[in-house]
Amino acid sequence: MSVPHMGPPLADVGQARFTVTEAAQPQAPTVVIGAEQIRDRIRQLARQISDDYRGTTLYCVGVLEDGFIFMADLVRELDVAVICQFIKPEHQEIPQGAGTATEIFFSPEVNVPGAHVLLVQGLVETGITSEFLMRNLLARGAASVKLAALLDRPSSRRISLQPEYVGFTVDDRYVFGYGLGAPELSRNLPYVASRSQGASVSG
Repeated sequence: MSVPHMGPPLADVGQARFTVTEAAQPQAPTVVIGAEQIRDRIRQLARQISDDYRGTTLYCVGVLEDGFIFMADLVRELDVAVICQFIKPEHQEIPQGAGTATEIFFSPEVNVPGAHVLLVQGLVETGITSEFLMRNLLARGAASVKLAALLDRPSSRRISLQPEYVGFTVDDRYVFGYGLGAPELSRNLPYVASRSQGASVSG
């Protein structure tokens, strides 16, 4: 008499029998910063920025790709005249002596002579790219350049740099969502998430 199999499905290969188990599912993302928390903080930043630039036209330069959603939400809350532009930095390794050096460049060209510029980034880590972009914009004739970051990770800083406007400070855990990719997916999430438990955030 045969006994019906009640466990996981079985696969026959010749005389051998193997239990087929389902592949482990990837860990579900943990929400680190909720959508409403982000909206509230952006409104606070926008009020501060509007007060600082009252009576002037502000050139907001968004850094792609991580900063595009933060930029869009931030400029809609600003109570000053705004001109929006976007740039995409690229990094290239070039030989230098016995090692290599990283060359940074960006496109497209931006026209900012005499402008008050706010560089808008989704995440600031080492600060190297941010500092390069700020110096480059000043060299192009900008009257002033300040930095706004949705997320700041000072533990990864390699140079002395402090954004003037910060949404939240995060630890070393990898985060994604709200414009940040994993590496390219999940940018459309309305919140910031991590696959690590206990991610630390302040702001």
